[in-house]
Amino acid sequence: MGSKLLFSLVLYPISLLPYPLLYGLSGFIRFVLFGVMGYRLKVINGNIARSFPEMSSAQHQEISKKFQKHFCDIIVESLKNFSISEKAAAQRMKPENEELFEKYKDRNIAIVGGHHNNWELYAVAAALHINMPIMAIYKRLSNAFFDEKMRSSRGKYGLTLIPTKESSEWMRVNAKNPKAVIYGIDQSPANPQKSYWMKWLNQETAMYYGAEKHAKDFDMVVIFGSCKKMRRGHYQISYELITENAKEYKYGELIQTINRKLEQDILEQPENYLWTHKRWKHKRPEGVALHS
Repeated sequence: MGSKLLFSLVLYPISLLPYPLLYGLSGFIRFVLFGVMGYRLKVINGNIARSFPEMSSAQHQEISKKFQKHFCDIIVESLKNFSISEKAAAQRMKPENEELFEKYKDRNIAIVGGHHNNWELYAVAAALHINMPIMAIYKRLSNAFFDEKMRSSRGKYGLTLIPTKESSEWMRVNAKNPKAVIYGIDQSPANPQKSYWMKWLNQETAMYYGAEKHAKDFDMVVIFGSCKKMRRGHYQISYELITENAKEYKYGELIQTINRKLEQDILEQPENYLWTHKRWKHKRPEGVALHS
């Protein structure tokens, strides 16, 4: 089945289902994905065990099982985004401290956060409570049809998506136009040699330096977005000012600060992080510093 047919005949009709039916589908997906196929269970369980070495095997398994349920909920909630109404998106992603954006509406703003709780719903709902142009830097999908569908879904209420490879040039061209830019800070960098390395979740971890670089180069106010799951399908995004002047930070200090914030969020709701992600696929190259 081609991409267009798959979307038209399967994915979009599923998005029209009410949430109770979607969560029934989530349970079935979980059975097939993890119970039958064992999808990335080795990655999931390994990531959790290394991140929480002080916990017992039973505690690791409890987090893993809760994560599997959450992950499948995210799948169906993300499908729902193809048809979600503006009202439903706003009700299911409640903001806190969003007045920060009004205070800094004449500045460029970096919104930093990670893949914790429902980042896809946040992408759809962010423009509903941020009263300024808002963009997100993202990795382009290899399938052109689904790349377009993903951009139109995330951007239906005002978000603009900028591919990672084009982001620096785009920022330079638009530097004088106040805007908020969303950065996912917990991707696994392509080049471990050029990454910033720190101890994060008890592991040596390669960090993207892009958010700190842009914040300094373009004099951006840095705001951390903390996403919490309140109940099934309902989230809260809380904003916290990190700095008005990123240039005051020494090399890596801003990366350390924002990733510690994300780490704390994960410790509070560990089952809701993206443990399927091969976050630690790189090993620190010889001669590359580990920053404390």
